[in-house]
Amino acid sequence: MTLSRFAYNGKRCPSSHSILDNSRIISEECQKELKVLLHHYYPIEIDPHRTTSEKIPHMVEWWTKAHNLLCQQKIQKFQIAQIVRESSAMLREGYKMFFNTLYHNNIPLFIFSAGIGDVLEEIIRQMKVFHPNVHIVSNYMDFDENGFLQGFKGQLIHTYNKNSSVCENSSYFQQCQGKTNILLLGDSMGDLTMADGVPGVQNILKIGFLNDKVEERRERYVDSYDIVLEKDETLDVVNGLLQDILRQGDQMEMQGS
Repeated sequence: MTLSRFAYNGKRCPSSHSILDNSRIISEECQKELKVLLHHYYPIEIDPHRTTSEKIPHMVEWWTKAHNLLCQQKIQKFQIAQIVRESSAMLREGYKMFFNTLYHNNIPLFIFSAGIGDVLEEIIRQMKVFHPNVHIVSNYMDFDENGFLQGFKGQLIHTYNKNSSVCENSSYFQQCQGKTNILLLGDSMGDLTMADGVPGVQNILKIGFLNDKVEERRERYVDSYDIVLEKDETLDVVNGLLQDILRQGDQMEMQGS
C-alpha cells in the first residue's frame, strides 16, 4: 500500500483486494476462505528470512487461489464503483498535491499494482485525481457479455514480479521516452524492480514506505531504498522532493535561456 493509506487513527485501511474481499457482494463462506489464505501467505510475503525466489511460488499460489474464489462469486461490473464508495479506502494525505503536480508538469505517473486494477482505478476516480498522465498496470477483471466476472486479464501480477516482464507492450514505455529520471515509491522489497526495463534511465531515487513489522524489516529496507519512511501516512516528503526538483529544473532552464 504505497499511495493508499495503510492505517488511519490506528485502524488498518483496506487494500484494493480487501475492499472486494470484505464487501457485501462476497459470500460469508468465501470471505472465510480468503482470510485463511491471507493468514497463511501474508507472513510468507513479508518474511525477511526468505529469498524472493523462495517466495514467488507461494505468491502465485495465493493470488491464483484468491482470484479463483472471486470468480465464483458472480461479481458484476457495476458493483465495483458501489463497493469502493462504501469502503473506508483512503489515499495518503497530500495525494491531491502529488497527483496534480505531476499532471500539471506533464510527468507520467505509472502505478504498478499487484492488487485489483478495477478497484484501484475506481478509488482514484472517486478521489477526482485520475488524470490523463496516470497509467495503471495491475490485475484487471475480465467480465463476460452479461457483465459478470469470468476471470482476470493478462499475466498475473503479484508482489514479486512488478517489472518489465509483465508490461512489455504497455504504453507506459512510450510515455517514458526521453525521461531520464525516475522517482520510485514502494512499500515492499518487490517494488524495487518496478523501473527495471525502462530505457534511457540515468537516475532513480527510491523511496520506501515501511508500514508493517517495522523493527524486523528496517535493516533490509534501509539497505535497499534511498529513503525509508516508517509508518508515515502522508506524501509530505515526496511532495517536498518533487517541488524541490521542479524548482531546480526551472532555475536551470532560466539559466540556459
